[in-house]
Amino acid sequence: MNTEKRVLRVNNITKEFPGMCALDQVSFDLYEGEVHALVGENGAGKSTLMKILSGAYTPTSGEIELGGKRYAGFTPKQSAELGISIIYQELSVINQLTIAENLFLGRLPHKTIAGIKFVDQKTLAKTVKHYLQLVGLDFQGDEFVEDLKISQKQLVEIAKALSLEAKILIMDEPASSLSSGEIEHLWTLVRELKHHGVSVILISHKIKEVMKIADRITVLKDGRIMGTEQAAKLTIDDVVNLMVGKELKFKYSDVRKYHQQHRANETPVLEVKNLTPKERARDISFKIYAKEIVGFFGLVGAGRTEVMRAIFGAEPHEGGTLSVQGKTVAVHSTYSALKQGFGLIPENRREEGIVNVFSLWQNMSLPFLQKKSSLQGLLGCTNPQQERAMSSKYQTMLKVKCTSLEQPIDELSGGNQQKVIVAKWLASDAEIMIFDEPTRGIDVGAKNDIYQIILDLAQSGKTILLVSSEYEELLSICSRIYVMREGAIVAEYPVESATEENLLYSATVSA
Repeated sequence: MNTEKRVLRVNNITKEFPGMCALDQVSFDLYEGEVHALVGENGAGKSTLMKILSGAYTPTSGEIELGGKRYAGFTPKQSAELGISIIYQELSVINQLTIAENLFLGRLPHKTIAGIKFVDQKTLAKTVKHYLQLVGLDFQGDEFVEDLKISQKQLVEIAKALSLEAKILIMDEPASSLSSGEIEHLWTLVRELKHHGVSVILISHKIKEVMKIADRITVLKDGRIMGTEQAAKLTIDDVVNLMVGKELKFKYSDVRKYHQQHRANETPVLEVKNLTPKERARDISFKIYAKEIVGFFGLVGAGRTEVMRAIFGAEPHEGGTLSVQGKTVAVHSTYSALKQGFGLIPENRREEGIVNVFSLWQNMSLPFLQKKSSLQGLLGCTNPQQERAMSSKYQTMLKVKCTSLEQPIDELSGGNQQKVIVAKWLASDAEIMIFDEPTRGIDVGAKNDIYQIILDLAQSGKTILLVSSEYEELLSICSRIYVMREGAIVAEYPVESATEENLLYSATVSA
C-alpha cells in the first residue's frame, strides 16, 4: 500500500431516499495498492456508497475527489472511464448470453473486412480465456451462463470486472457463493492486483477473511462511519462490536440445550428413499424427524442444492420416493410441494426467492395465495387487506427493516430480503422448511437473527433441512449432519461426534 498516494476520497457524502437517510455525512479514502474493507450490518449503507462510486446513484450532497478533480457524482460511463469497476453483491450476469458476451457486453472486439465490421472471434476467444484463467474457470467462453452453477456465475462477474482493467476495483461480497478453494484463489488474485497498484474496496461479511486480506477496515452503522483502523490493530470482536452495537440475541448454548432435550419420534416427518434428481445426485436416502435441525454439508457441486430442489419439485427426478408423516406423497411441481407443506428458502435469492418488482407485502403473500388456490394455482381470490395484515404481522415478528410494506423488495438489504423469504413460507404454514445457504451474503447481526429464527421454528414444531458450505454454521446449530460428495450421501454425523476435520475429510476424500 502506497500511503503517499491517495487515489480516492469521499467527502461528507449524504444519500437520502423517501423516508430514510441511507448515508449521513460519510467520508472515506483509498490509497494506491490498498485493500480497504468496508463492513457493517445489512442496511448500514455499504452498497449505497458503492453504487454512488459506480454511478448508479447520485449523492444528495457531498463530493468525490478522484484523479485530482472534484465531482458531485458520476454517471456509470464516467465512473468506468475514470477507472472504477464494481462487482455487485447480487449477480448481474445475463443468463441468455454466453460467457464471452457477458464479459465484453457492449465492447466486443471488431475487425473490418471490405468496410464491414465483424466481431473478431479469435481475439475475443483469446482474451476471454485469459480472464477466465485468472479467476480459475476452465471454460472456452462460448458456454451459456444459464448452464453455470451460481459459484461459476460469481466468478464470471469477477472476470468481467477484471477485464475492464480498472485502477479501483469495488468488490461487494465477491466470495458469498464461492467454495473455500475458490475463495483462496480469489484472495491470491487480489494480492496480485495490489502488487500491480490496483486499489480494492472490499465489502464482506466474512470477518475472518477480511482480517486476513485487508490493510484497513472501516465500519459503517446506520449510514454513519463508526471508525477506520489498520486491520492489524483490530480483533474480530472489535469489528463485530462496532458493527452490531448491541448484544446478539441468539446464544449457541440455547441450541445445544434444545438438542439435548429433544428426542426424535418413532415416525419421521420426512423420509427420502433412493431419490435420484435428473442432475448431479443419485440414490439419496435419509430420514428427518419433527423439530429437528438437520444439516447437509459438501463442497460446491456436491449435489446438495439439486437434492433440495428435487424434494421441493423445482427439479425433475428420475426415481425415488418421498414420505411425509409415514405416507408416500407425489411431488412433481413446486405447487404440489407447497400443498404438501414444504417451503424452500433458495440459494439464489435474487432469481428464485423474490419478485423484484413487487412490494414486501406482495412477496410475502405469494405462497399463501397459491396454497389457497386450486387448478395448479389458476383459480383463486386475492384479499389485499388480509394480505397486508398478515404481512405486517410477520414483518414485526422477523424485524424486517423497511420504510413500509409498500416498499419494493429490491430496495431492501440482502439480510432483510432473506427475512421476507422466510416470512412468506411461515405465512403459508409450511411444516418442512428447507434453508439452502440462508446466510450467504448477510452480516453477522442478520445471520444471528436467521439462526434464532431457525431455532424458534424448530421449537414450534417445524422440521428444518439446512444446506450450508460453512461447517462452523452446521456444527453450531444442527443436531445431525449429512455429508455429500459427488452426488451421494457419504457420511452422517451426530453433532456430538462431528468435527471440522471429519466433515472436510468426508466431503473431499474418496473411499
